[in-house]
Amino acid sequence: MARVVLDPAQHPDAVLGDFSTANPLVTFKKEEVAFIYGTKWKQRYFTKRGDDYFVFPAQWDVQAKTWRRYYVEPGTDWWAEHYPADQMQRPTGPLCDGCHSVNYDIKTKQVTEWNVGCEKCHGAGSLHVQNPVASTIVNPAKLQGDRADDVCLQCHTQGQPRTKPLEGVYYDWPVGYQPGDRLSDVWILEEHHLGKETFTHWPDGHAHKNRMQGNDYVQSQMSLKGVRCYGCHDVHGTPNEADLRLPGNAVCLQCHDPQRQPGPPGTLEQHTQHAANSEGSKCIACHMPLIARTVGTVNVRSHTFKFISPSTTLRDGVPNPCTSCHKDRTPQWASDALKKWPGVSAWRVGG
Repeated sequence: MARVVLDPAQHPDAVLGDFSTANPLVTFKKEEVAFIYGTKWKQRYFTKRGDDYFVFPAQWDVQAKTWRRYYVEPGTDWWAEHYPADQMQRPTGPLCDGCHSVNYDIKTKQVTEWNVGCEKCHGAGSLHVQNPVASTIVNPAKLQGDRADDVCLQCHTQGQPRTKPLEGVYYDWPVGYQPGDRLSDVWILEEHHLGKETFTHWPDGHAHKNRMQGNDYVQSQMSLKGVRCYGCHDVHGTPNEADLRLPGNAVCLQCHDPQRQPGPPGTLEQHTQHAANSEGSKCIACHMPLIARTVGTVNVRSHTFKFISPSTTLRDGVPNPCTSCHKDRTPQWASDALKKWPGVSAWRVGG
C-alpha cells in the first residue's frame, strides 16, 4: 500500500530535500513542515494552519536532486480558477487529501488514517472485524466489470466531480465514492480533444501528465477485453517495480506469448528486432513509453499499451518510443526503419 504522506518528526530520514543549502525557492524551514508527500518522483512539503494543511511553494525533484517551484498555474488544473493565487490559500483537504487518506470527512476535515489503508480499497471494515467473512467486506477482485478498476481509478485519474462546488467548496477528488460504487456516478474524466495538445492530454489522446493511468487505461484494449488493474499489480506489495505481480516481461507474457491468441507470434527478437536482453526488448519500452510528465524532466509510463508510431510524432508531436531511446535519430528515420521490419504493415507505421 502507498505510504507517501509521512510525519517528518516520526520519519526524519524520509526528508529528501536539501535544507542545508540556501535556495531562493525555499522560503520555509524544515521545522515548519508538518507532513512530507512523496519519496519516489517528487517530494512536497505540507504545513498546518488552523485545521487545514497547505503545500509550500517548493518541491524536491528526487531524481534530479534539485529544488523546483511548486505552483498550479491558472489555465492548467481545472480547479485553479476557483482558488486564490496565493499558495497558502489552497488547502490540501479539497485538493489532495481525499486520495492520500482514508475516510476524509469534508465537514470535520479529519481522517481515519493518512495514506492508502485497507478501507480505501475494501470499504468500511467494522462489520468485517465483528464477523470476518467474505460477505462483510468489499473484495475488488470480486466486483463486476468496471467497478473493480474504479477502486483504483478513484485516485489514478484526472477528472472532475459531477457536483461542483459541494457546499461551496471545489474538490479535486470523487467525494462520496466508496469501493463497490460506480465511480462514473460522481466523477467525470477529463476530456481529450483529438488533434489538440492540452494540459492533460497529447493530441492523440494519450495522457500528458501524471496520475492519469486510468484515463489511459479505459481507452485500452486491455480494459475492453476485461483485464483489470489487479491482473498486473498487487497493491499489497511485491518486490517488483510498480508492485507488479511478476518481474519485467513475465507479467506481460502471462497472456502475450506465442502460444496464446493475443500473441505476438515468433520469438521475442523477431517481434522487437532487438537483442533479447536489451532495453528494446522490454515490453514496456514500446508499449508503455515514458510520456506522462510528473516533475521537471521526469515522465511516467503510458497505460494505453498502444505503440505510438513515429508518424504520430511527425503529425502531432507525441513522443514515440523509438526516438525516445535513440535520441540521436529523427522520427522520420524511425518510420523508415520500421517499414523494413518483417511482419510490420507500412499502413500501420505510416510516415
